[in-house]
Amino acid sequence: MNKQTIDYIVREQDLITQDLSTYLKRHEKKEMLRLLVAGSVDDGKSTLIGRLLYDSHLIYRDHLESIYQDSKVFNTTENEIDLSLLTDGLRAEREQGITIDVAYRYFSTEKKSFIICDAPGHEQYTRNMATGASHCEMALILIDARNGVQAQTRRHSLIATIMGIQNIVVVINKMDLVDYSKSVFQQICEEYLDFSSKLSISSIEFIPISALTGENVVTKAERMSWYTGEPLLSFLENVKLTGESNLTGLRFPVQYVIRPNSDFRGYAGSVASGVVHEGDEIVVLPSGKHTRIKDLKTYDGYRSKAFPGMPVVLTIENEIDISRGTILAKPDNLPTVTNKFDTTIVWMDEEPMKCNNEYLLKCNAQCVPVRIKSIYYKYNINELTHIKADELSLNDIGKVELLSQRPLICDSFTDNKEMGAFILISRDTNATSGGGVIELKQINNAQKGQNLSKEVSFVTTDQRIKMLGHKPATLWLTGLSGSGKSTIAKILEAKLLERGVLSYILDGDNLRQGLNSDLGFSPEDRCENIRRAAEVAKLMNDAGLVVIAAFISPYQKDREEAAHVIGSYYTEVYVDADIESCMQRDPKGLYAKHAAGAFKGLTGIDAPYEAPLKPTLHVNTTQETQEESSEKVLNFLLGVI
Repeated sequence: MNKQTIDYIVREQDLITQDLSTYLKRHEKKEMLRLLVAGSVDDGKSTLIGRLLYDSHLIYRDHLESIYQDSKVFNTTENEIDLSLLTDGLRAEREQGITIDVAYRYFSTEKKSFIICDAPGHEQYTRNMATGASHCEMALILIDARNGVQAQTRRHSLIATIMGIQNIVVVINKMDLVDYSKSVFQQICEEYLDFSSKLSISSIEFIPISALTGENVVTKAERMSWYTGEPLLSFLENVKLTGESNLTGLRFPVQYVIRPNSDFRGYAGSVASGVVHEGDEIVVLPSGKHTRIKDLKTYDGYRSKAFPGMPVVLTIENEIDISRGTILAKPDNLPTVTNKFDTTIVWMDEEPMKCNNEYLLKCNAQCVPVRIKSIYYKYNINELTHIKADELSLNDIGKVELLSQRPLICDSFTDNKEMGAFILISRDTNATSGGGVIELKQINNAQKGQNLSKEVSFVTTDQRIKMLGHKPATLWLTGLSGSGKSTIAKILEAKLLERGVLSYILDGDNLRQGLNSDLGFSPEDRCENIRRAAEVAKLMNDAGLVVIAAFISPYQKDREEAAHVIGSYYTEVYVDADIESCMQRDPKGLYAKHAAGAFKGLTGIDAPYEAPLKPTLHVNTTQETQEESSEKVLNFLLGVI
């Protein structure tokens, strides 16, 4: 062992030797920061990481001794030790003096723990850089002070922001080769700021260093007295990141169903976001079934709650079909279920992506077949402008619309990283062809009506009335499940047909199997369900039809909105019945299923129903037969149309 290794003191080495358990306890609860180190070829990424470890006294002696020995063979510097060899572990990397694969290093200081991802600089290995970026919270973008901002600097910065990294530290390296010039430093800062203004970055910090000499890496550099900020390591120890873990919207992708015997069924996975508690009501997607968490089990035993990133096995109160790929969420904050969505993709395959190509999309535990529906554009990396493209080639970055063969349960990446990131897998080779993020469309209310104008038909309403022999109308039947809405609607439709009146039933269950199949039963989704139904009824009224809309529509404000959309053709009919009569009829078996614990949130039982205050017509199917109620509604309608 050489003298330098013998003299090297590993931080806290006495504590590690004498009391390892105390050392581990000291470090187990510290904040963790995952860092991406990226930049162009030969910007000094691996040397910087080696310098951080070396000057922080965080390299063990046996490892250090091997680096000294390897430096005699692979050294790319004039120093006795080549610190880049600490992370460049592949033989090809050492022979060429470059980084090829992503290398990870873990180290810890008194204040914070770090996982550093050393990403390759060559454009050829951009796919490896993108993989590393997807797991990091902050990016160190290295720039050679002699060369300034390069194409790879721009590419890596763009990929970092696409992968959700909002905190960037621009480390301007090799300041010793430009005589520690303040003007060079400021010029590079201005150049990067001009470029990055087009990116979504919350925080940018600029730090000048020399990784080779160690100046401003761990200790301040006397020859850069003009720089008043902290050295790099001090900055990393004290930095507060923007953007915290998502603790509101529960997302639990089921990875495995544990069934050791007939008495136990558990659902294993890691909490992607939100917090899950024992006793929480949850919705099972895509089925939409409701249940409650019975208990939570971990390797260390039972827990009352679980946080993001925690592996856990959940059990539920009742038997529901749950398998790998199922997503568990809370009813007041549901993910989107869709089969068409926009994405930004980093292409990683030698074979170009083209429209109508088919791949497998893997998002958390879900794996669905998808087709490339359209390629909107790809990025010009140097200018960050959009270029029209018919395909994406290796290392291209572009915006693409995907169409899945079955619904994908997801969130926008900006709202939830775990539910908005994915990879595309070649169906021929099973290789990863690309990686990307989901961007669900959100309509800006201020722009909804822009560039739109109503088209007026050559056929007037009076002409339709004359042809059909009656006026249009919408009968909005509201009431509890089992009150008789659908039965009254069917009787009405048949009797109107006998009288030559063209009518159509809009039924809530039917709409939820098609137009509204993407909606659940949260208050927000119920509201949207009624809004869409009202818009359909309005179009049918424009065509001259009589619409019989049968919807529970439990909220007064939703019915008022429907009346506003439909206008003067709207008539509200309250189909009243006491809860006992509804439960006895139970035409769809909902009350029985609810009583058995199959789901929660049944209107009139444990979900509210706001009875109409001033309905146009009020019938009571508890006090009269449904045929009698239908006759009352029919007589009223004939007087209107």
